[in-house]
Amino acid sequence: MRKKININTWYRQHQFNFFKDFDEPFWGVTIEVDCTIAYESAKVKDRSFYLSYLHKSMLAVNAIEAFRYRMEGEDVFLYDTVGASATVIRENGTFGFSYVDFHEKYDDFAEVANKEFERVRNNNDLIPGSASANVVHYSSLPWIKFTGLSHARDFKRQDTAPKISFGKMTESEGKKIMPVSIHVHHALVDGLHVGQHLEEFQKLLIS
Repeated sequence: MRKKININTWYRQHQFNFFKDFDEPFWGVTIEVDCTIAYESAKVKDRSFYLSYLHKSMLAVNAIEAFRYRMEGEDVFLYDTVGASATVIRENGTFGFSYVDFHEKYDDFAEVANKEFERVRNNNDLIPGSASANVVHYSSLPWIKFTGLSHARDFKRQDTAPKISFGKMTESEGKKIMPVSIHVHHALVDGLHVGQHLEEFQKLLIS
């Protein structure tokens, strides 16, 4: 479900109108998160570490209202929940985009995600037929401990979905550290909201 925002009475009216027509309205940050406890917990519970932190990221995304705003034309909508469009690598080295609905419970999410990832691995499609606006674009680069990241963009096509990328996990001073890159549309999301999301994500990783 979604509801249309009345921009004329919206508390973000001026920020929205200022940034919405920028040639490049996306901005981003890269930080490192402590995933020591999340990694150890996944192993103890015999869970995929990737699915574990992806689910925690989705929980953190859905907890922050600004991450659920999307533009369609000149209109803004607030979605009740947003899912994940995550890249899935195949044995031949190519990848496809998946689509996974949000599920608050990990077991429900993992069941749906595993089926979707298997579907993507077994075909050559790039974009799922169920693709929609209420997603976050997720990617994983487990080979690279990146300190910054940019995205390929098609400026002719409207795109306001946040983009979150995870890098290579490494160890430092006994902790497991992973880089995370977040890019968001500035007409919808400010630094405060990214900070709130990262705080919630880190809290979930250590809980």
